[in-house]
Amino acid sequence: MKPAARQRAASYYDWDADVLVLNILGRPAAPRDAIGRVQGTQLRVSVRAVPEGGRATDHLVRFLAPLFGVPVSQIEVVFGRESVHKQLRIRAPRCFPPELAELASRRPPPRPA
Repeated sequence: MKPAARQRAASYYDWDADVLVLNILGRPAAPRDAIGRVQGTQLRVSVRAVPEGGRATDHLVRFLAPLFGVPVSQIEVVFGRESVHKQLRIRAPRCFPPELAELASRRPPPRPA
């Protein structure tokens, strides 16, 4: 495996055309909603909501939507609705939180129509 491919494979995010795929390590029932550090191949995100019946995941999606400039409907929970280990797909994010500014510079160019 080439070094660039190895780095990409070990990352907490990937791009699938204009869809940002994020691997999340959730921290429910936290003192505040916050984006944390990268831990291995996951981005740590804390939310205030309690982890009952997917409520923390729902809160996580509502917390992230405005940070990425998308409506809640453009964020899909691929897996981990009732787990701290999650994968999200964010369709066509329009902006990025300051903690994740690197994602904007690594966004693939738009495909020709």
